[in-house]
Amino acid sequence: MRLSMTLSKYIGRQFLFWCGGIFLSLTAIIFMIDLVELMRRASTKQQVTLDIIAQMALLKIPLMVQEIVPFAILFGSMLVFSRLTRAHELVVARAAGVSVWQFLLPTLVIAFLLGCFSITIFNPFASITTTRFEQLESRYLRGKSSLLAMSHTGLWLRQSDQNIQSIIHAQRLLPNSFQLQDVIIFLFENEDKFTGRIDAKTATLEDGYWQLTHAWITAPDTPSDFKNDYRVNTELTFEKIQESFAPPETMSFWSLPDFIEVMEDAGFSALRHRLHWHTMLALPFLLCAMVLIAATFSLRLVRHGGTALIVAGGILIGFLFYFFSDVVHALGLSASLPVTLAAWSPVSIIVLLGLTMLMHLEDG
Repeated sequence: MRLSMTLSKYIGRQFLFWCGGIFLSLTAIIFMIDLVELMRRASTKQQVTLDIIAQMALLKIPLMVQEIVPFAILFGSMLVFSRLTRAHELVVARAAGVSVWQFLLPTLVIAFLLGCFSITIFNPFASITTTRFEQLESRYLRGKSSLLAMSHTGLWLRQSDQNIQSIIHAQRLLPNSFQLQDVIIFLFENEDKFTGRIDAKTATLEDGYWQLTHAWITAPDTPSDFKNDYRVNTELTFEKIQESFAPPETMSFWSLPDFIEVMEDAGFSALRHRLHWHTMLALPFLLCAMVLIAATFSLRLVRHGGTALIVAGGILIGFLFYFFSDVVHALGLSASLPVTLAAWSPVSIIVLLGLTMLMHLEDG
């Protein structure tokens, strides 16, 4: 029997309603937790006001929303399927010849479309708010003053040493060693007063300083001075510079491929960004997998009864998936697993698990 459009719309509305309710509840809880945590971190910062804390908490919501969507789909699907089962609506549908795969189709389509919407439309918006949150956090809570940017025009790096600010530009970076080529260093005092520039052939990051070669030092109203070797003090290390790259969460889904290409051309590792991009690609399939897992637990209530099973099953599956994903993600970041395997294996396993359990319970 073919699933009617009326039944499909009804199941789809119920699915959106319950998943939306769970989603809003989880968002409110996470917002309150983040707000309290930010207040704790800012308790020793006199310049951080409550308005700034609230703004930071609001800006962080879109980032956290992307993390809780799979769990909202999982728990929302469990609620809607258990409700339809207890009301005997699915029993009537089965008696009329509608299989479990047919009345799952509307929810699977909606889940897949929600995943596509999340990565193609919502993610660019979330990347903007996350970038702003990172800026406020760095300014008010971390006190970081070093920023690195990559583009097709080269590498740009900003560093500070007491009241002296430096902006470093390099055309190229030698792979396997942090040596910049064709370097220009702009020197400022108190961030806005230009005090000079240094043009050098190479700049190598050593312990506590940049080692420049063939450097021309220029200052206002002063003749240029050539130094075959010259040192510029710095508090930067390679690890700090690597951490100064834009986190993958602040990058739009559409801009990540170009950014990865630029980073790798410059000699930096883009493993974290590449893994994040593949993880986003897998999101629509992950949401469909959550629907399948939810159906496995919810539809068994007809035979065995009890609400404890649905609650315990949902919590257990959510915990196991979160733990397994973190382990595999860590292996991917350490290059112990290929990026595609680290990003797609949790989704593939949970999809296969849901399909197998449903086939066994419903068609076995």
